[in-house]
Order: sequence, then C-alpha cells, then structure tokens
Amino acid sequence: MLVAVAVAVAVVGFAATGCGSGDDGPPVADAPSAPQVTEPGPFFGECSSVTDDEVAAAFGLGTFATVTRNSVGCEWETVVGGPSVTFSWYRGSPIGRERAGSDLIGRPAADVEIGGHEGFMGSAQNELGQTVLCEIGLQFGGDFVHWSVTYSDFTPAADACVVARRLAELSVERAAK
Repeated sequence: MLVAVAVAVAVVGFAATGCGSGDDGPPVADAPSAPQVTEPGPFFGECSSVTDDEVAAAFGLGTFATVTRNSVGCEWETVVGGPSVTFSWYRGSPIGRERAGSDLIGRPAADVEIGGHEGFMGSAQNELGQTVLCEIGLQFGGDFVHWSVTYSDFTPAADACVVARRLAELSVERAAK
C-alpha cells in the first residue's frame, strides 16, 4: 500500500510539472503540418509517349540493347559503357527535393524553362570537359517529370544536355491536357 501511494504521489508530481507557465519546461515541438494539396499535372503516357526510336535518334545511335518500362518510368541502355537514358514521372511529389539532391551530389542545378514549364537542369563533365551526365526536371502542377542522360566510360556521341533537353521538349509537347 505504501508503494502504491508513493507511485501515485510521483505521478501527480510529474503531471503537475507539466502544468506550469510554459516558460520553465522544454520547448514543445510544432505539430507536423498537413500535406499541401496541389493540382495534378497532365497525363504523360508510358515513357512520356516518347518512342524507343526517338530516344535513339536523339543520340544519333542505333537501337538500344535494353529498354525497361515499369509503373514509375522507363530506362534505355546501350552496351556496357554506352549511354543510358531514364524517364521518371513523379505524381504529387515536390520537385525541390530532386533539385536539392542534384546540388548535394555535385551537379549544381540551374533554372530551366521549356514550353512554359519551369524546372532545373544539372550536369557533370568528364576530365575532357565533355558533358557526360545531364538531368532535367520540369514542374507540371503538383507533379514533375525527370529525364536523365548518362555516359559511363564512353565518348559522348551527343551532348548529354542537348539530348535531355530534346526529350524533355517531347514530354512537354505530348503531355495530355
């Protein structure tokens, strides 16, 4: 019985310390804000309605060895070391997070606008000053699309940013309203 009284006194004492003026206790964390509701962007179709032949033509190359399509995007790859291209469509996701990621991994993002849609472009060069990686993200309402062009150990057949921009332009042209 004595133990129960001691526990009760301790609980009441602990609860009372939280009822002060608020100036003597630790700061209370702000409640998380509700997610922001945004207007959905347009429908882009599989691979942003860009064909395998159009991707190959943007490089001036033959066909790609591997093409992967899934629910979040597409990837085109040539032989080992050659170029690869990815397209991703992000529904209800903030483009700022992708842009910040580009900055954090050494590809400083620059503002870009294509067909009235704002976004960012980040790139990297090899030791010869050739653009071997380029990514472009464009905002569409609460959504964004992202194109990435990468050369591994391959002399670029075309400037990665020229290719990425052309593919992003096709996305803008073909977005279903």
